[in-house]
Amino acid sequence: MTFDERYRVIESRDPRFDGQFVTAVRSTGIYCRPSCPARTPKAANVTFYPTSAAAHEAGYRACKRCLPEAAPGSPAWNLRGDAAGRAMRLIADGVVEREGVPGLARRLGYSSRHLGRILTTELGAGPLALARAHRAHTARLLLVGTDLPAADVAFSAGFASIRQFNETVREVFGMTPLELRARRRAPHAAWTTDPGAIDLVLAHRGPLDAAGLFAWMSARALPGVEVATASSYARTLSLPGGPAWFRIRAEGTRVRLESRLTRMSDLPSLVARARRLFDLDADPIAIDDALSRQPELAAAVAGTPGIRVPGAVDPSEMLVRAMVGQQVSVASARTALSHLAAALGAAVPEHEGTDRLFPSMAAIAERGQEVLRGPAARIRAITGAAAAITAGDLDLSAGDDGVAQRAALLALPGVGPWTADYVRMRVTGDPDVVLPGDVAARAGAAALGIPADPAGLVAWAARVAPWRSYLTAHLWHAAPVRPARARPAPAPNPIPNQTPTEEQIR
Repeated sequence: MTFDERYRVIESRDPRFDGQFVTAVRSTGIYCRPSCPARTPKAANVTFYPTSAAAHEAGYRACKRCLPEAAPGSPAWNLRGDAAGRAMRLIADGVVEREGVPGLARRLGYSSRHLGRILTTELGAGPLALARAHRAHTARLLLVGTDLPAADVAFSAGFASIRQFNETVREVFGMTPLELRARRRAPHAAWTTDPGAIDLVLAHRGPLDAAGLFAWMSARALPGVEVATASSYARTLSLPGGPAWFRIRAEGTRVRLESRLTRMSDLPSLVARARRLFDLDADPIAIDDALSRQPELAAAVAGTPGIRVPGAVDPSEMLVRAMVGQQVSVASARTALSHLAAALGAAVPEHEGTDRLFPSMAAIAERGQEVLRGPAARIRAITGAAAAITAGDLDLSAGDDGVAQRAALLALPGVGPWTADYVRMRVTGDPDVVLPGDVAARAGAAALGIPADPAGLVAWAARVAPWRSYLTAHLWHAAPVRPARARPAPAPNPIPNQTPTEEQIR
């Protein structure tokens, strides 16, 4: 966007641009979100920054009225596949806190110095400043959204000390932590003495097809690992600090995250993964506007506004689930994965219907052949992928380069284009993936009057770039539901790398 376009946005106070840039005002020394209700500053006094960290580095503090740190994350980090976008996804996952700047640079394939130059040029701040801004955002979230003691807030947000926490909050917000907490307006969740228990509201841009997301999760939930209802989704998860449990639930237009953590410092990572799982940083107004311009999609978009593409909380798990689900129905895949989880998943204390983790890659690599059923080639492919991840030969993350990740997946035996692209869509949040080999997507295309052959679908989908992943979600939604029927026996030793059945994705 140009300066004039951004200035028109702040004049109109358009909330859909919140989180996509900040407005710094030289005459006041503060920066605001685009929808700030304060009087629009003179254009001569305005500087626009792509991130709050860049505004911090330039000497500005956050507006006390609009609290720009409370805005949803920018959808640009999923749209951008360059080093800056990938770095922002990894920073949100807490990589800098766990591995430092050298670890972040190593994951991105650069030296620390060169990565600092890239991020400063592209985003106006280096990796440490960006990570610091993210910690400040998490601290604000906890201060206004919970009654956690300030010391617990400090370590939950990733600060190394309470002094560092106090100094950062004062510098960023111009208030002490307790002053910031005293300014909260909305009712907040009561903090209990249950260690690691946190309940937060997750900001997002509306509309949100929460019902569609919960239905998706319900169809695939694994007993013991996940519990899904029409208005909530809960599961266990292995995080760097130990096992965790979380539940996402819808309350009207709000989305709440309830969690139980082994280590409070895992909270930023959990929040980032929950946001990816429910695609909460998407810009549904822009997406729906672009898709509805096509006559074939107008009714579908109007019928399901704010459709989301489900993400993944664990990239390695996502690969295994995709490989198990190749060429079988959702129900069959769920049965196989449930058996795998029951046999190999590590037990955790029972909490509201969950009592185990999804199996580790090491457990699948070592014992998967004892548990998995089906063609030998499929089992070898799944255990081989798990072994590659365990050995470090394959490393999947939300910060991967999409092209490199796809190539690495295609190099695995038994992984074909559908699996590689499906994993890329779910793991990196790439909004521009189309699956021409997906039978469900082609059935949905035919139902909507879109070319249903692979070549024709690819050609037609180019019209809605860069939102082809959301086109795919609408195609899945439009696919006719077929009655259950007997299935023919598979061919001898099939290679599990091609198209799934029409029920697989829906």
